[in-house]
Amino acid sequence: MKNNTEKKKNNATKKVAVIMAITIVFAAIIFCGVLYVNDYYKAKSIAKRSLMSNKIVTVKEEKEYYLFKPNKKATTKAIVFYPGAKVEEVAYSRLMSDFAEAGYEVFLVKMPMRMAIFDKDAATDIIKDKANKNIKEWTMMGHSMGGAMAANYTAEHTDKVSNLVLLAAYGTKDFSKSNVKVLSLYGSNDKVLNKEHYKKNAKNLPKDAVKYEIEGGNHAGYADYGEQKSDGKAKISPKEQQEEVVDLFLETYAR
Repeated sequence: MKNNTEKKKNNATKKVAVIMAITIVFAAIIFCGVLYVNDYYKAKSIAKRSLMSNKIVTVKEEKEYYLFKPNKKATTKAIVFYPGAKVEEVAYSRLMSDFAEAGYEVFLVKMPMRMAIFDKDAATDIIKDKANKNIKEWTMMGHSMGGAMAANYTAEHTDKVSNLVLLAAYGTKDFSKSNVKVLSLYGSNDKVLNKEHYKKNAKNLPKDAVKYEIEGGNHAGYADYGEQKSDGKAKISPKEQQEEVVDLFLETYAR
């Protein structure tokens, strides 16, 4: 009788130990998840100021994106922008506002966990939305991982996308035979972009793709979130780099 009692106690103790171990593991997973989600590059105040509407651009926040819309007149051209990995989307607001000032509706997409890889097809709902039926020309644009996902999305939807702009990025899917116009940019001081992979995957782009090196630019200069780990030191300001992006974009797609 005594042995049975002791066995029951031992079994109960083991069960408690197992439950505690499982609880600790789950708690650790949740803790690590919270740390991961909150570990990202945060937007600087100058970027947040560009979320304010003005006489030229109206900014509206939706559940899945921020919309930057020119006030002057209705437009038939739009840009869908995919942010870089672990970068707060608001960090790109100044660049998005500049494109809106140039006459484009701009959709700055909010990505799950700030990772475009988790929602590569986010552009589909935007393009299909009846509220955007006025748009006749769609441009996909993205930075770093966001650019890679924008490129792969374009490769799968060449019937819907007219233009693609890659900011320090490359795609892994072939759409070299398509009529999509491509502008691929990277900074001369970019130490994050894998140049070897960039060159290797250039074959996936149409032969007339325009490639341009921004002198003095780096990986983080397309947005306003400060320095990025392992990046090179920029010799130009983020504002200058972003202005060059807009200028090159307009030169390329005004041809």
